[in-house]
Amino acid sequence: MGRRARQDGAVKLWRDKVFIVAEAGVNHNGDLQMARALIDAAAAAGCDAVKFQTFRAEALATPQARTAAYQKTNGAEEGQLDMLRRLELPYAAHRALKEYARDKGIVFFSTAFDPASVDFLQGLDIPIWKIPSGEITNYPFLVRVANMGKPILLSTGMSTTSEIQQAVEVLTSHGANLDRICILHCSTEYPTAMQDVNLLAMPGFGSAFGTAYGYSDHTLGHTVAVAAVALGAKVLEKHFTLDRNLPGPDHKASLEPGELAALVAAVRDAERAMGDGIKQPSASEEITKTVARKSLIAARPIRTGEAFSPENIAVKRPGTGLSPMRWNEVMGKTAPRDFAQDELIEL
Repeated sequence: MGRRARQDGAVKLWRDKVFIVAEAGVNHNGDLQMARALIDAAAAAGCDAVKFQTFRAEALATPQARTAAYQKTNGAEEGQLDMLRRLELPYAAHRALKEYARDKGIVFFSTAFDPASVDFLQGLDIPIWKIPSGEITNYPFLVRVANMGKPILLSTGMSTTSEIQQAVEVLTSHGANLDRICILHCSTEYPTAMQDVNLLAMPGFGSAFGTAYGYSDHTLGHTVAVAAVALGAKVLEKHFTLDRNLPGPDHKASLEPGELAALVAAVRDAERAMGDGIKQPSASEEITKTVARKSLIAARPIRTGEAFSPENIAVKRPGTGLSPMRWNEVMGKTAPRDFAQDELIEL
């Protein structure tokens, strides 16, 4: 079935390879056709999944909630509620997008931000739950997601280690299994400055919490994402857009389609380069080894019965003869036959 994704079955997720999530988020600007185009771009780039955001604006923010600095793209006085209303997709659109993603061969899921949206996505049978950074201290939300019995991505922007521990305990005490949780290191700043990434915090999640770990990347470019893979990230999430110049809170910190494809290629190269951790010559090195290494050779003509010594033995390429590491073993032995100058020594 090629890249055609099974939306209604067991998704292998991060078990066999880095699971790359193209974060469409709200970069559709409330437009269903733009959302479809984002799915096209994510599938064409080779991503494993495309993720959106599901919410009812009135259930997510009060009229008094202010926008963050990076969200001030439609006038400094706009509040969160007005911004969210513009970016909200109706539930029916999510059904259409799930079907569209299935036809494009890419896994579809979405992040819920309120109880009704959790229940809707459960009815839509999404294969993965994403707990956004802002909900990591939302006890009833964590309980609701844990009860759904699906794999969970837990994003940790703005969090302390203690808060992550508490969230994991809530999830596991309400039905979530540790082996189906992946903790995503994250910095909730768009874009994230390099000095604020703190990527070395990520590998500790595995030993501290007994889960897989990954990275939700808000930096510019894909350098840090590839570094996260080198540090063992099993899931990688990255915001993307059709055009960084579009209005909206997340476009400027997102990759454009060509850059998203470049990220996928770089991540696949990085995971291939990781290998199995055992230091040994590769198949190609075995061939090169005979050319690049050296052997014990006759420094001058040697007669049968003559003792080998530093005066008549030298070390030169190729490496097809006795290893120079056998120098002490060879010294003092007698030549079993005549050797011409530069001939490989034999015992």
